[in-house]
Order: sequence, then structure tokens, then C-alpha cells
Amino acid sequence: MLSLLRCLFVNTFENTNIMGIEIERKFLLKNDSWKNLVSKSTIFKQGYLVSGNNPDDQNLDKRKSSVRVRVEGDSANINIKSMTLSITRQEYEYSIPLDDALKMLDELCEQPLIEKTRHIVEYDNHKWEIDVFSGANEGLVVAEIELNNETEKFSIPSWIGQEVSEQVKYYNVNLIHNPYSNWNE
Repeated sequence: MLSLLRCLFVNTFENTNIMGIEIERKFLLKNDSWKNLVSKSTIFKQGYLVSGNNPDDQNLDKRKSSVRVRVEGDSANINIKSMTLSITRQEYEYSIPLDDALKMLDELCEQPLIEKTRHIVEYDNHKWEIDVFSGANEGLVVAEIELNNETEKFSIPSWIGQEVSEQVKYYNVNLIHNPYSNWNE
């Protein structure tokens, strides 16, 4: 844990002039025709140290952020994200030692962990990230695109379906307390 704190301290002061903002739109998929366009695939495992979203918590209206640990292939990071439920949120992400991340996922994170394979598809000068979930969220497939601003124009591929950017049940932080396997749709 000491190495995690050291890593956060160093990274925080190296990046003091950068405010982390994520602008992301999220969509369901119509079909699997995106699969032949994949340029890279990575297995992810992530958990929340602080989800800010425990349904038993009496202070849900006061939650401000979530703290996530993620293993992406052979690298790991810790992420702090604002609980603003919109397409624009504050996000700060820092690399951490892989061994520390694995220990935190096993011993400190809320369960179930989020497990997914992220597939990268380049389409019309934009990168689409298609997350195929497994574990408690098996069957859920979501495509995300990160933008430079909320009004940025982008082409929507034929395999993209309904936008779910503002449907909170699709946020990873919500999938630990309400996994896809529990949905009755």
C-alpha cells in the first residue's frame, strides 16, 4: 500500500496543471459486424475501493466520486472519477504496480469484480471501445467513444444501436451492485 501512496503522490504532482476530464458516449450494439474490424483486444478486471454507490448507504445523495482499481492486460491503474452522471465527468488515472492492484482486487474491492474484454475498433478517425462483459455481467456488450467536447461530430457505424450514455445502470460502477445477470429485460 505504501508503494501505491508513493505512486499517487508522485503522479499527482507531476500532473498538477492537467485537470482530468472524460467526455464519453455509450451505446448498445445492433449486431456483431464490428468484430472483423477489431485492431486490439485486452482483458480487463476491475473493482471499486469506493463505489460511492452502495444501496445500503444512507448518504447516497452526498457521494462525489468512485475509486477504481483496474488491471488491463499486464498493467494496472487506479482511477478516481466524479459521480456526476452525464457524458462529461472528472477523471484522474494513475499507473500502479500490478502486484498491488491484484492484491487490492482480491482483498479490498467490493464484489463482484467487473470482468470484460475491451476490443478497439477504429472508425472514421475515432476509436471505439467495445466492452464484452463476462462474470456476473455476462451477455452485456457496450460500445464507448471518447470525445474532445460534448458537441464533437462523429460517424455512427451501422453496428451501433441505442445510446445509453445517461442510463446509469450501464455505468461500470453500478454493475457491481446491480449486475447484468440480475436484470429482467
